[in-house]
Amino acid sequence: MSMSRASRSQERLVVVGGDAAGMSAASQARRLKGPDELEIVAFERGHFTSYSACGIPYWVGGDVEDRDQLIARSPEEHRARGIDLRMRTEVTELDVAGGRVRSRDLESGAEAWTSYDKLVLATGAHPMRPSLPGIDAPGVHGVQTLDDGQALLDTLARTAGRRAVVIGAGYIGVEMAEALINRGYEVTVVNRGQEPMSTLDPDMGRLVHEAMEGLGITMVNDAEVTKILTGEDGRVRAVATEDAEYPADVVVLGIGVRPETALAGAAGLPLGDHKGLLTDLAMRVRGHENIWAGGDCVEVLDLVSGRERHIALGTHANKHGQVIGANVGGGYATFPGVVGTAVSKVCDLEIARTGLREKDARRAGLRFETVIIESTSRAGYYPGADPMKVKMLAERRTGRLLGVQIVGREGAAKRVDIAAVALTACMTVEQMTALDLGYAPPFSPVWDPILVAARKAVTAVRAGSTL
Repeated sequence: MSMSRASRSQERLVVVGGDAAGMSAASQARRLKGPDELEIVAFERGHFTSYSACGIPYWVGGDVEDRDQLIARSPEEHRARGIDLRMRTEVTELDVAGGRVRSRDLESGAEAWTSYDKLVLATGAHPMRPSLPGIDAPGVHGVQTLDDGQALLDTLARTAGRRAVVIGAGYIGVEMAEALINRGYEVTVVNRGQEPMSTLDPDMGRLVHEAMEGLGITMVNDAEVTKILTGEDGRVRAVATEDAEYPADVVVLGIGVRPETALAGAAGLPLGDHKGLLTDLAMRVRGHENIWAGGDCVEVLDLVSGRERHIALGTHANKHGQVIGANVGGGYATFPGVVGTAVSKVCDLEIARTGLREKDARRAGLRFETVIIESTSRAGYYPGADPMKVKMLAERRTGRLLGVQIVGREGAAKRVDIAAVALTACMTVEQMTALDLGYAPPFSPVWDPILVAARKAVTAVRAGSTL
């Protein structure tokens, strides 16, 4: 039994989860308060801390040679900073009324209670695993943690066959499909959506589809997986839909992730529509003065639609951790929300989006105009000028920017950051046309593609306002 709160001279912060949000919070709190003021105990059930989950597809695909390149800070480094980090230790119960957590050492099986004055929940997310026959068969892998990535690589190393099926075509599904192609596998992607990358509108997703087929990936859209078929050895041998079977020596789940909030829910903490924890602007769990939460286990405010949403990205997780650590350490910080910016790639095709898709805008009850333009990454006469397509949504009458999607080659994706800033500032498309963006022929046409789209959106808004 751990020392009670009443018998300790300093406060104790307990952190559940040792990746981006949890250890950022712990580190920031330690910067503000020394060990004599604040004891910090962190629990992590895996083998690694403070790593880039977003880099796992590039490690699996061979672009990143060594797993440790994805680790920002090791457990030993955290301990050297005065954080009592307990690896391979899973928190199994939260006693909110008693201010304590129950943990189990995954190596020894020993259990113990640890009391806290302040608690940070950074339990992350888990890959969706649909309830299908065979879904737990050897050879079927989700990819969310470094442990998951290592397990997949181990399977690839000992599997003789070279056929892979990826279920789902979101960011992870698309990136893992390319990673497996890079490893010499025949890859089929089974996707229940109309086109890959459901975070894009289907007309933009079609461009991703074409690029994936150009890589040699077989795309199967509008298809629902019904079961995972196994061989006599119990290992996966195929993925079945209602219409066909696709042979597989390995299966990767790229369906998306869900917040890991079973503990929080069992403890009665508030969850949103996406089953993520609900917090205030200071990342404090609503209705609980001494509990904070951040990272992939929370829902955040979408600044464009005004609704809560779940976005699992390391950028947000690190910001959440910084905000939590500042508040736990006696300072003050807030996380106002997101606009939904994300980038990815398929081979040399860059994919970017921010703000709302058409269906998001309709769901929010907004009336809007949509424009699509084609431009180039550089001045048309400059070597290496590659085509790109930009789709822009603007609110009817007001002209407020609602969303941007970009698909193109080198230099396309990071242009979405211009739109992300404009969304955060609630700019209109007309205001955007006057933005003083950098120009030189090696970097942009004289009218940047974002500005070309904004000019066309202005015209559409004016025309729509007369209806």
